[in-house]
Amino acid sequence: MLPETGSYVYIQSYKHDGSLHRTWCRGFVLEANEDRIVAVTDKTWVIEADGRRWLTREPAVCFFYSHFWFNIISMIRMSGIYYYCNLASPSLYDGEAIKNIDYDLDVKLYPDGGYQILDENEYSEHAKQMEYSDEVRHIVEKQMEELIRRMEKGIEPFNEECIEKYYHQYLEMIG
Repeated sequence: MLPETGSYVYIQSYKHDGSLHRTWCRGFVLEANEDRIVAVTDKTWVIEADGRRWLTREPAVCFFYSHFWFNIISMIRMSGIYYYCNLASPSLYDGEAIKNIDYDLDVKLYPDGGYQILDENEYSEHAKQMEYSDEVRHIVEKQMEELIRRMEKGIEPFNEECIEKYYHQYLEMIG
């Protein structure tokens, strides 16, 4: 099952223990196929597991993959494109929302090409607390290497042309 291009969907992230982690209330679907869903969030309400709510500040083109253990949020700012990459289970759409399991580790890529690995302590704590299997930990760590390789090589979506193409498509579609 895939969401319809031009429709709005929820985006939900869970934790390994099945608890809801975060919900984006509106993602505008630009592309949906068996490999990935591309959606834009723009001034979208986000609800955290503890009930806190916040509004996204800038438009973001988001990539949710069905075969990779990461998703990519490319935030379009005046100072350039910032990428926030979540190590997470492959994403799926179940008719209600795009869903995945967040595995804590994140990588932030800056417009100058530098990157930072985030939340390593949280990953270690949750791996013990929620009993991530050796297989899950191995996959997450290998996928982190793949993600960084893609960043360093500028493989789509890690280039400005890709993000600009999708953002312009979004602006045309919402008229």
